[in-house]
Amino acid sequence: MTTPRVSFEFFPPQTLDAAFRLWDAVRLLAPLNPGFVSVTYGAGGTTRQLTHEAVTAIGGHYRLDVAAHLTCVEATRAETLEIAHAYADAGVHDIVALRGDPPRGSDGFAAHPGGFANSVELIAALADTGRFNIRVGAYPEAHPEAPDLAANVAWLKRKIDAGASSAISQFFFEAETFFRFRDACDKAGIDAPIIPGILPIASWQGAKRFARRCGARVPGWLDDAFTAATRDGREELLAISVATELCDDLIGGGVEDLHFYTLNRPRLTRDICVALGIAPEVSLQNVA
Repeated sequence: MTTPRVSFEFFPPQTLDAAFRLWDAVRLLAPLNPGFVSVTYGAGGTTRQLTHEAVTAIGGHYRLDVAAHLTCVEATRAETLEIAHAYADAGVHDIVALRGDPPRGSDGFAAHPGGFANSVELIAALADTGRFNIRVGAYPEAHPEAPDLAANVAWLKRKIDAGASSAISQFFFEAETFFRFRDACDKAGIDAPIIPGILPIASWQGAKRFARRCGARVPGWLDDAFTAATRDGREELLAISVATELCDDLIGGGVEDLHFYTLNRPRLTRDICVALGIAPEVSLQNVA
């Protein structure tokens, strides 16, 4: 089996305990030599400053390339680009450009007056600066707001044409889901790399909630397996086995890069990577 390149997603902490969990996650996964790590934005832009602080801290204290999530939500064009330029001035030139989730309790996304209407406009503006490597999101199953998979593919093509260099997919549970999407993207003329997103399942009920929100199909066989494993106290063993097999199937189908949604719970991700043959290097030390 070919050893894949890996990357990891973290989210910014909002409490002191969460900050400790983030740094523990970074310390545990940094020895796996990720190609990059990313830091998310909260719904409605609620963690904008926390994201900036986490990105610059990780970039400044660890020998890791950091990609900052940037969204269109609750900010004008000028404010959004000011945030982007602040990242570039701090040495962060990798952006994950997203429309973003609307604020909790809202009826849906509504562009801020004077703000970017969608992710394509944001990507084009970032590309015009010439300062960033732009990554975007991709949905291998129909986005909750899209009529079908073809609409997902068409929208991804618009994002790539606007200046994005690669895409990271939403998570999914079966390799064929990704392969069908990859084939549809290839047929549409999308030649940018699409990195599959992997969700290590720390909580099956939590994973199903995430799946409902993002439109990921939950296979019946997987629901049955986790129901039995949870009853027998084998949920973690099953989670490692299922994710490792999914990654192995993807690698067998030509995938070279995997992006893990860690949820700042790094041990499952580490164990899956080790099972894939990714040997930890000497632990990276804080270099500040």
